[in-house]
Amino acid sequence: MTITFQDAKRISGLSTDEKPENVPTGTIYVATDTGIRSFSPFTATRGVFGGGYTTTPVNVIDYITIATTGNATDFGDLTQARESATGVSSATRGCICGGSTGPNIYTNVIDYITIATTGNATDFGDLVIGRGYFGGVSSDTRGCVGGGSTAGSVRNEIDYITIATTGNATDFGDLTVGRYVVTGGVSSGTRGCFGGGTAHAYSNVIDYITIATTGNATDFGDLTVARIGACGVSSSTRGCFGGGNIIGGAVSNVIDYITIATTGNATDFGDLSVPRGYAAGVSSSTRGCFGGGYDTAIQNTIDYITIETTGNATDFGDLSVPRYASAGVQGS
Repeated sequence: MTITFQDAKRISGLSTDEKPENVPTGTIYVATDTGIRSFSPFTATRGVFGGGYTTTPVNVIDYITIATTGNATDFGDLTQARESATGVSSATRGCICGGSTGPNIYTNVIDYITIATTGNATDFGDLVIGRGYFGGVSSDTRGCVGGGSTAGSVRNEIDYITIATTGNATDFGDLTVGRYVVTGGVSSGTRGCFGGGTAHAYSNVIDYITIATTGNATDFGDLTVARIGACGVSSSTRGCFGGGNIIGGAVSNVIDYITIATTGNATDFGDLSVPRGYAAGVSSSTRGCFGGGYDTAIQNTIDYITIETTGNATDFGDLSVPRYASAGVQGS
């Protein structure tokens, strides 16, 4: 006999029993004759890009259908115009955290959207410390943001939120090295990785956390090249870091990848279709998309990779507004 439940409600099977004991909600789990097997239901279909910078910070939110190439479509607006925010998301909700509303003005505001439903963002709560240029990783229940900068200060803090429940963020621990312009969005759902950034020098450091367990980050390995402003996309097994600025200020087209469950240095994956830094990443279980960014001009380019297959990125379409330093979230 097999019975499948979600959030304590039977969704298929031969019994009306409530969920088995000691199995967390917020996921799909299966009770069988031989025990309990759980798995995440999260397979994103929609990617959303929020905020960013043109000549000033913007409040624009637009979206794409990740499996289908084409231009982005207007979704709605953030509660305030800002750039250098970071995004975390569950299967259904995306949260846009922090960012800069003007020169050396950093906010602690967290907004949220329901990813399947277009419309304006709603206030969620506040970060522990207002900041921008930081990284975000998430499971289907928890979002964690790490590093970043405030006016005149580089941060090592990691905060977390429970994505389904509005409220303020809580302290999680610290990065191994305080830095800003950190890559976000590389997570398996169990483990989240933060790559690159800068404090006094460009960094190649990758460190990781176990998202469900608070505590300090641990060294994972190194990027193939030290850089800032790279963009992260991931499947449940592999994380990819795309683009960024390297030492000397040149803009990179390099994509690296890691196997998230296995510590070690990153490996070359291929190249972006357009070299750029400060793009935003969204991904499904199979495809990663890099949106916007900056080279010699502000970009509206979206390109994509098949995450499990190494190779160069391919043109996907364009953002509705060219911009850089947006936040990316994904869901269904």
